[in-house]
Amino acid sequence: MTEERRHAPATLRNREPIADILADALPATGTVLEIASGSGEHCAYFARRFPDLRWLPSDGDREALASIAAWCGDCANVAAPVLLDAAGDWPELAADAIFCSNMVHISPWEATLGLFDGAAGVLSAGAPLILYGPYLRADVPTAPSNLAFDESLKARDSRWGIRALEAVDAVAADKGFARAALVEMPANNLTLVYRKA
Repeated sequence: MTEERRHAPATLRNREPIADILADALPATGTVLEIASGSGEHCAYFARRFPDLRWLPSDGDREALASIAAWCGDCANVAAPVLLDAAGDWPELAADAIFCSNMVHISPWEATLGLFDGAAGVLSAGAPLILYGPYLRADVPTAPSNLAFDESLKARDSRWGIRALEAVDAVAADKGFARAALVEMPANNLTLVYRKA
């Protein structure tokens, strides 16, 4: 089973700071849908950190589902991973919160549009949609490391790139979400908490 486990080194560095934010933003009980779960390492860690929540991991990559299952196999509060392309048609789901880490910049813009559109159909009023990753802000100088990262992303796929916070906020508002929190994170990242109106 361990050979199916993918490893994303950044998860070891950012999981605790993210979990500290989740402790305030997530409900005490209920289901958390994780979009773009990737390797599954975040889900496994958060499931152990928040045992009263049920975690529903998902990813648009079929091969990622095996890694997620391998990491989360011994977590009783993690459901079987679901194949979900944020930019496509979402399956019938129910969730009390949504968490999405490091997808917005490593995907076409349509995935972000789909994320908010799908979240609007899944979440009830007041429920959080929590995003983690790097963002550009009009009123804050961008770190040179993020500028270099943005260039490398666009070199890999012209549809990728670090998004402007103002553009994400506009999509959120269009889909009935308002940003409730912005938290500065290590390595020039942000955690954004949106809540459905």
